[in-house]
Amino acid sequence: MPSAQSRAASAADSQALAVKLDSWGTSAHGMLVYSTFSGAEGPLGVAISWGDGTTEVLTANASEPLVSKHAYAEVGEYTVTVTVTDPTTNTQAVNKVTVKTLASDFTPHAPLRLLDTRNGTGQEKGKVHAYSTTSIKVTGNGTIPDGVTAVVLNLTVTNTTASGHIIAWGTGRDRPKTSSINYAPGETVPNLVIMPVGRDGYVNLDNRGWESVDLIADVTGYFNTTASSGYTSLSPTRFVDTREGRGTAKGQVAGQGSFGVQIGGVGGVPKGATAVSLNVTVTNPREAGHLTVYPSGQAAPTSSNLNFAAGQTVANSVIVPVGPDGRIMVRNGAWQPTDVVIDVNGYYTPDSRAAYVPNWWGPARMVDTRQTGTPLAARDYMHLLDAPNVEAYVLNATVTNTTGVGFLSVAPDPNSREQYENGTATPPARPVASTLNWTAGKTAANLVQASPADKGMVAFWNQGWENIDLIIDDFGYYGTD
Repeated sequence: MPSAQSRAASAADSQALAVKLDSWGTSAHGMLVYSTFSGAEGPLGVAISWGDGTTEVLTANASEPLVSKHAYAEVGEYTVTVTVTDPTTNTQAVNKVTVKTLASDFTPHAPLRLLDTRNGTGQEKGKVHAYSTTSIKVTGNGTIPDGVTAVVLNLTVTNTTASGHIIAWGTGRDRPKTSSINYAPGETVPNLVIMPVGRDGYVNLDNRGWESVDLIADVTGYFNTTASSGYTSLSPTRFVDTREGRGTAKGQVAGQGSFGVQIGGVGGVPKGATAVSLNVTVTNPREAGHLTVYPSGQAAPTSSNLNFAAGQTVANSVIVPVGPDGRIMVRNGAWQPTDVVIDVNGYYTPDSRAAYVPNWWGPARMVDTRQTGTPLAARDYMHLLDAPNVEAYVLNATVTNTTGVGFLSVAPDPNSREQYENGTATPPARPVASTLNWTAGKTAANLVQASPADKGMVAFWNQGWENIDLIIDDFGYYGTD
């Protein structure tokens, strides 16, 4: 954060009185201002105007720095004004510093394709070569403004001829050691990412494979420090299951067919929600195809959210704007029917205080059971995280070294870290909703907006009957303070 220093000019000896300001963001909405005084010896009167209509008046010792904390109700940029008065000399000094919250609010965007190397959208036509990087211009496309801090992209890798993985990160940063998509020869694999945007408005996609691949990127929203929509998490709740007629008509979705889902006013999601966070699963598809999720009231876009092969069960996270009638639409882009399952894990509204804070150091690997040599046992769970004032963690979960069929569930864990340490924890109820699905020999990944319980903990369940290796990469969190 910037710092500033100012000297008063209102009295003959006022040049001696000064206050130097330094500032730091401390949490999603929190700010710390560090005031250092010079030119005075006794107690000082200090007035701090935080730039949001609130003022703090107090007394400070001239020989000691003053540490002041404040929490802003809304994300944004503010001007903090500190006025210091020396009652001994009747002089005054004023200084200002511009501060910006660490967190950003979410603005939904109608699905828009930013990159398709197959046809030259967003860059020159042609595959991304082995161990090389392509960059995407995010700002300036659609209604995405300059200055966005992070973007929601649905990434898809296709036309693969070897195994590899894709790393996504913002320009101006070091390439992380995390992965966003893992792929094998002949696969088309999607995954949602929430990733920082470089100051130049670009993001990078790196192909860490031995052969060239095609990449597709579709945007559905962005984050910046203009007050918009915050996030509210939900325990994963099943809204749609075509196999049993939940949320829509019973029976597979016809090829090239669509159905609507009421989101606003249902299952804990309020009316007026601007966007919703989903986990969408396709199962029992009769041929290869793709699924598109989009807001009601508009034509289906050309973008896709989920790609599948015949007979495959595959899941992907989706963040999608909600239509003005509180509904979203789901379209089966295949020519043959498929079943669709949708779990809701959160929503965005202007009233929610939780705003997104990306890791300032970039994506980081939190767990890798391959390194510890202790896989996640069949039908067992792993507990993680215990940060305070977190509405949801933004993670990428990857399952690998699979020897059977199964799925991963991520749900709140009501235990505390202390309970696990002293042996008094009680295993939480086994969840039903799935986060990602796998088959023997496959590596599967998916974005998780993981909701913690009151004590900050999250449980990751291996719902299969064989052990698996689990990898979790940390991208940031939605904070409330």
